[in-house]
Amino acid sequence: MLIGLVYDLRSEYLAAGYSELDTAEFDRDDTIDAIENALRSLGHDVDRVGSGRALVGRLAAGDRWDLVFNVAEGLRGFAREAQVPALLEMFNVPCTFADAHALAVCHHKGTAKRVVLSHGLRTPAFAEIDDPDDEALFAAAERLGFPLFVKPVAEGTGKGVSALSVARDGRALRDVARTVVKEHGQPALVETFLPGREFTVGVLGTGRRARVVGTVEVALKDGAERGVYSYHNKENCEELVTYRPVDDRESRASAELALLCWRVLGGRDGGRVDIRCDSGGTPYFLEANPLGVLHPEHSDLPMLSSQGGGSYVDLIGEIVVSARLRCGAAE
Repeated sequence: MLIGLVYDLRSEYLAAGYSELDTAEFDRDDTIDAIENALRSLGHDVDRVGSGRALVGRLAAGDRWDLVFNVAEGLRGFAREAQVPALLEMFNVPCTFADAHALAVCHHKGTAKRVVLSHGLRTPAFAEIDDPDDEALFAAAERLGFPLFVKPVAEGTGKGVSALSVARDGRALRDVARTVVKEHGQPALVETFLPGREFTVGVLGTGRRARVVGTVEVALKDGAERGVYSYHNKENCEELVTYRPVDDRESRASAELALLCWRVLGGRDGGRVDIRCDSGGTPYFLEANPLGVLHPEHSDLPMLSSQGGGSYVDLIGEIVVSARLRCGAAE
């Protein structure tokens, strides 16, 4: 099978003048090398296409693939993760991971929470502040009750999250919300702060075939920004974060909730769901990442998948098989 590989390479954007923060969600060279090598070891031919902009040119030139392995994050807009799948849908080219609709929904955390709530699933009470001078918005957020957790409504990799994200009074809420709106150019999502354990849950498959492949507890080491899984902690996770495989009542309840959320949000093939518990150990949905992040050593999904004894190549193979099953192709 000929597989096109579409991605945003961090080194290319840095060389073009973008900042470390701009490119925080983009892939490292060794991640793309690992994906290509895994696909080739599975017997596939691989065509490195590059970014979404490169994909536009290739599609316009008439190039086609049996499947596109898509890990492109996109650069701008609430629907930036949806740009590549939307292009491929236009040209009837199948791709791995979620479609344009699911990626757009999940990237906007407020929208994802509304979908989860509409299915009767738990997520922290929340509000959105898009205008730092709108007193009614701040009043609505304050009614949620302090402490509150504040972050950009549509970012990943902990961008915009720091120790200051936990607001314990109205003044702190206003300061951090205004910073989010100004620095990230998007609304601030304000949630009831949950003081319990945090889990990330790996899922493989689509719909009724989807299953949990692993759950880890996110635990901060000494020296980490306390209380939050922040941008700083994520960027330095090897030194500051421990990912503990767990199997207890809270982790199993978290995994059950994560799988339900994955299905209602339209996750496909593979990804992860983040869960945090309240003081009593009840799990709540935080956010979903239906676009696989696949560094073989440091990314959550490969780490979670390996709990069951599978290799990195096995993981890539399962993602491809899931995509082919969805498309009605033989395994």
